[in-house]
Amino acid sequence: MYLKEVTFMKIAFYGAAHEVTGSCTVIYANGKSIMIDCGMEQGPDIYENCTLPFAPSQIDYVLLTHAHIDHSGKIPALTAGGFHGKIYATAATVQLCNIMLLDSAHIQESEAKWRNRKAKRSGDELYEPLYTTEDAAKALKQFVPCDYQKEYTLCKGITISFVDAGHLLGSSSIKISVTENGITKTLVFSGDLGNYNRPLICDPKNPSNADYVIIESTYGNRLHGERPDYLGQLTRILQETFDRGGNVVIPSFAIGRTQELLYLLRIIKEQKLIQGHENFPVYVDSPLAVEATELYANPALIDYFDEETLDLLQRGINPIKLPNLVLSISTDESMLINMDKTPKVILSASGMCEAGRIRHHLKHNLWRRECTILFVGYQAVGTLGSIIINGAQEVKLFGETIQINAHIEQLDGISGHADRDMLLNWLDSFSSKPKMVFVNHGHDTVCDEFAQTIQEQLNITATAPYNGAEYDLISGASLIQGNTQRIEKAAHTTKQNETPAFRDLMAAGRWLMSILEKYRHAANSDLKKMTKQIIALCEKWDK
Repeated sequence: MYLKEVTFMKIAFYGAAHEVTGSCTVIYANGKSIMIDCGMEQGPDIYENCTLPFAPSQIDYVLLTHAHIDHSGKIPALTAGGFHGKIYATAATVQLCNIMLLDSAHIQESEAKWRNRKAKRSGDELYEPLYTTEDAAKALKQFVPCDYQKEYTLCKGITISFVDAGHLLGSSSIKISVTENGITKTLVFSGDLGNYNRPLICDPKNPSNADYVIIESTYGNRLHGERPDYLGQLTRILQETFDRGGNVVIPSFAIGRTQELLYLLRIIKEQKLIQGHENFPVYVDSPLAVEATELYANPALIDYFDEETLDLLQRGINPIKLPNLVLSISTDESMLINMDKTPKVILSASGMCEAGRIRHHLKHNLWRRECTILFVGYQAVGTLGSIIINGAQEVKLFGETIQINAHIEQLDGISGHADRDMLLNWLDSFSSKPKMVFVNHGHDTVCDEFAQTIQEQLNITATAPYNGAEYDLISGASLIQGNTQRIEKAAHTTKQNETPAFRDLMAAGRWLMSILEKYRHAANSDLKKMTKQIIALCEKWDK
């Protein structure tokens, strides 16, 4: 085959391009296709997504930066579609995915049942879940646990290694080295880079060198400012709310943020910082968060914790266990929480209020003036969390209009993401300047802003790819621009009138285009033969 004779390396962006969620990137090299992250989108699309121009069975390997659903959430759909390869991730990420992907599958199935009950009554088409628990269980068998700072060989000419990204237990930046026809190119995917000096986990580490860097930009145009007094802020909010007789409801990501908050709440109780409500109950109402909280005490994952946490564990102190902590698992247990009038803390997922039990707690507490809804994480534009933070007077939950009377608060600076200067410092610490930086995983305008900042402050060529964009990894040249058409300016009727069969046809067309690109340097005889076949196909169907 000509691919063995011709150098062909490229990178393509299929998710989190000019958007914050749904990370998915593919490297084509050595005749292999390597997918980095396969995430689910959260919140509305800003741009039309390109259908993947290949069947899942054509992916050879998946590399996963961390377990959050916007990076891992579509892996079971990939395996259900025919992907049979290995999925490489850190050991901690594998452990977290064991609970997160099964939980996500359960949500998919539950939503399908709910939607299909309505569809049967209205005569609409039945809804198929994105994947099932069986699909998720199958995907989990394909995971390969890896260690930090160790090199792994995927195949001849392709090696990978994982470096701590400091964002979540087991989160990583991934370094990929590709050698083809005597040419070696190194790529580093930042993954989600963490904030510094956070509880439980270590600070981000640097992978040292790269020809190309793919970097997130969630906070690419913002600074966290001076490190806030998290403990003081949280203590004030709790004291004021409990004195009013209300609940503090915290929409929190089940893994990572929930455990950080339990760490702070343990200190508040240990130091007796709350007056008059010393024994206030703390409910963790999320089966996923409960499993994750227990996982954080797993001795097998001790290498992933920071020195302060290790010191506590060595002294026999569980850093996230506190008095009057109630772990709620069943639906009945969840419903009882709001029947108890005792002022309490309710930690529940999802962090952006898009799904899960948090929506029920918002329904019961948003209208109560004595309560507080406390946001502790990033809220993507268009999500329910973002709508509430931005001053909505009412929202709809389960078909019912709910007035927003509760106090709306944000814990300043408690972010799991690095800010602009942290991102720049991480980039600047590479031993040599990368040839090019690709900026993704950020809001539409933030991606462009941060790319410009990189060029101005670090003098490194940077660009923010669009969905479907492709770049040659030998020259760095753009091959395909990608989709720059914003959804609000697009003809929505076109998308609505598309049938699944038509979308499959368009995907096949894009697959054909990607094959043609591979034949750029093929022999003229092969090109003429393929051209003749395509013309015959066109003539047949154009009639």
